Amino acid sequence: MNPDLTQLHPYPFEKLAQLKQGCNPPEDKTHIALSIGEPKHPTPGFITEAVIEHLHGLSNYPTTIGTIELRLAIEKWLDKRFQLSGYIQATRHILPVNGTREALFAFAQVVTNRNTDPLIAMPNPFYQIYEGAAILAGAEPYFLNCDAENNFVPDFSSVSADIWDRCQLLYLCSPGNPTGAVINQETLTLLIELAHKHDFIIASDECYSEIYFNEEKPPVGLLQAAIAAGYTDFSHCVVFHSLSKRSNAPGLRSGFVAGDEKVIKDFLRYRTYHGSAMPPATQSASIVAWKDEEHVAYNRKLYREKFDAVLEILSPVMNVAIPEAGFYLWAETPIADIDFAKQLFDQQNVTVLPGSYLARDTDNGNPGNNRIRMALVAPIEQCIDAAHRIRTLIETL
Repeated sequence: MNPDLTQLHPYPFEKLAQLKQGCNPPEDKTHIALSIGEPKHPTPGFITEAVIEHLHGLSNYPTTIGTIELRLAIEKWLDKRFQLSGYIQATRHILPVNGTREALFAFAQVVTNRNTDPLIAMPNPFYQIYEGAAILAGAEPYFLNCDAENNFVPDFSSVSADIWDRCQLLYLCSPGNPTGAVINQETLTLLIELAHKHDFIIASDECYSEIYFNEEKPPVGLLQAAIAAGYTDFSHCVVFHSLSKRSNAPGLRSGFVAGDEKVIKDFLRYRTYHGSAMPPATQSASIVAWKDEEHVAYNRKLYREKFDAVLEILSPVMNVAIPEAGFYLWAETPIADIDFAKQLFDQQNVTVLPGSYLARDTDNGNPGNNRIRMALVAPIEQCIDAAHRIRTLIETL
């Protein structure tokens, strides 16, 4: 067996299941789960119908690189959404993937040279795939704390040149999971320049980029910053996007990777051996999804309504604010986050995720301590009910 498997941490939801053991939540309160970031809005019917309509494609092996029609649809969406001035090209810069979770993991296996004492940097708190990918690629995970004092964006200026020299891959998550923080264009430009100077690759997880609250100010993307800074070849820059959150289609397992042509070429070579081609019907449904923005705007409207309602209830008793983007509330707890989450389930039958389960201890502390992640994915009535129960718990502490 791969000895590195023993270094993997339990997944947050394993810890959460253990935490809830022995609890006896009130039977007169239905359970409300705010712990898992799984979209619950209905998948648009035209996406479902596209899957059904193209099931005849099951008689053919799909290519790993995907159809040119799908890559062209992604090219057009990227170019318009991130103002790429026509530099993004379907035949050079884009690779469809079966959801970004497996792509984010596999990417580290491709770009890491384990013979050079590699280091992979990542935000803290983080999506645990980044850490697992680093460990199984033979690299040292390096955690960049995301604290309130810096608006939940890592203080990249505090990272030493020695660390950047060892760094082979920098994972970004913007908008952030769980914080909802967006890395601004100035900071992205600085990171691109550091990547060229110290020869590392930036992998920007932008899966929450289409859930935002100011229609006039969508989150900036890494490729957008690259173009603005004059890096029209997207060198050292790769982005990851998905239909799971944007289109409420987590079961479709459809996303893409785009950016640096050389890196995409090497990643395609790896994936060809990996055998991870997207099914034909999924590709066809993805084409229609990337071409439509109306359902995405409606999706944002539903989230805005939930955030407004929940924050009206919780703001008077809790340090919590609307994030820049995403569907999480990263709220401060009046007692230790683990104790709060356990009492909330035991007394109110509401499940949230302790913030410390999403982060690692560092010399500067654990940035998840005394915070919880609440995913506002349930119907608005359940979100409002959960907010009242959370407030009740706080007022009885």
